[in-house]
Amino acid sequence: MAENNPGAGPEITPNVTIYINNLNEKIKLEELKKSLHAVFSQFGKILEVLAFKTLKHKGQAWVVFEEVSSATNALRQMQGFPFYDKPMRIQYAKTKSDIISKADGTFVPREKRKRHEEKGKKRKDQNDANQAAMGMNPAYAGAYGATPPLSQLPYPGAVKNNVPEAPAPPNNILFVQNLPPETTPMMLQMLFYQYPGFKEVRMVEAKPGIAFVEFGDEMQSTVAMQNLQGFKMTPQNLMLITYAKK
Repeated sequence: MAENNPGAGPEITPNVTIYINNLNEKIKLEELKKSLHAVFSQFGKILEVLAFKTLKHKGQAWVVFEEVSSATNALRQMQGFPFYDKPMRIQYAKTKSDIISKADGTFVPREKRKRHEEKGKKRKDQNDANQAAMGMNPAYAGAYGATPPLSQLPYPGAVKNNVPEAPAPPNNILFVQNLPPETTPMMLQMLFYQYPGFKEVRMVEAKPGIAFVEFGDEMQSTVAMQNLQGFKMTPQNLMLITYAKK
């Protein structure tokens, strides 16, 4: 049966909000929103991710970007992406997300929305200041294991860890650190799946906050590392990626 895709028509003007449907309805709402944020934040700053429990809105979500170019890149590159085993159907939202705000009862006039965006900017500035205080560069995208391991980051009782650990040599398995506690293997798979050679994600239940991601060879793992280094799983959690020690 032909897919009715109004997003393909010229009547919808490109805007900062994308509408996604054909989502897996079995996924819990909060996990769905976090996973969507994780997958789409690679395209630019996200102001909010909206999804609702109501029957009318099941299997659907809206992602509001700060820039139209971010929404456009996300639409083009993620169209048909296998998200929780179902291909995403993406188009521009018809009314730049006002309709969504009305649907969940949180509609606010434009002037109040501007304050909301300024609040989001303030949070980003504060987050960047926190990263600077920790000696982290949010724009860092190093390769070949050049990211400092967690043992070199300041935390209570870390006075003794002054000697940098020698990075592991390049190989096909990546060691991912600084993940938020709610991270699931599926969320990481969504991020790393887009890079050639991806094989699997392994998490250690006894050690939350870390994971191992395997690729076919070290060249493929390096590409993924370069692109996802410093990726914000949450505003407070930037992924730290190195090669795994064997």
